[in-house]
Amino acid sequence: MNEDNLAGPESDARLHSGAEDVEGIPVRWMAPDGDVTGIALWLTHLGGSSEQTFPMLARLATRGVAAVTFDPPRHGLRSDGTPPRQIAHGILASFRQRMWPLLGQTVLESLRVLDWADGRFGVVGRHVAGGVSMGGDVAIALAGIDYRVSRVAGVVATPDWTRPRMHTVDEHPRPIDQGQADSYARWSCDAFNPIAHLPKYDRPIAIAFYCAGADRHVPAEAALRFRAALIDRDPRAGARIHVEVYENLSHIDAARDDRLYLAALDWLT
Repeated sequence: MNEDNLAGPESDARLHSGAEDVEGIPVRWMAPDGDVTGIALWLTHLGGSSEQTFPMLARLATRGVAAVTFDPPRHGLRSDGTPPRQIAHGILASFRQRMWPLLGQTVLESLRVLDWADGRFGVVGRHVAGGVSMGGDVAIALAGIDYRVSRVAGVVATPDWTRPRMHTVDEHPRPIDQGQADSYARWSCDAFNPIAHLPKYDRPIAIAFYCAGADRHVPAEAALRFRAALIDRDPRAGARIHVEVYENLSHIDAARDDRLYLAALDWLT
């Protein structure tokens, strides 16, 4: 999966960029040369890096927001030297034991990064968040615990960390044995899994899922189920929870398709 084949910024607007160490978290950012109207957090996929999000950060910054990202544990600048593909395969091979704590820690670190961004850019209030695959999973969960977040966009992402019927992403998909979680991993899922905390999404938050119709790794079914459950709680949720399915795209194809990123950009800004 790769995000760095996206087109560049939409305009010739001047941007500033930088890198910060925030309590041991390597943060990257881009911001407009002028007034900053909000903060946007955009996160990478499993096995990705903050560097791969730069095209999306630039696009967000041209819309007037300070766009920030960071490397999740064991990713990018926090890597121990293990190749990214090997990291992803190892985590998927023991999904519940390894993925759930990674998701949980990244959610908590997102809180710290947004706190830092508020002070760095002098913005109070408007925050948006999004990401691709794992990054989108984190952004959706973040909105359940951080009421500053008003809009979320997930590209091939899910609100259900248990990922029912999850398959591999290779040419011949096969079911993934998710394994068992220990108490630490189980706590991470129980604490943050959006589908298990529907009341946290009863507030006026706008969430968009951009899904792939042929995706058997993160099927659109979970996003549709999440939306239906929120509508059951409050019919008004139908106007703020959006699910768009791009037919005939696999998980990998959709993660590389610029249409989904442009839609996410428009939704967030």
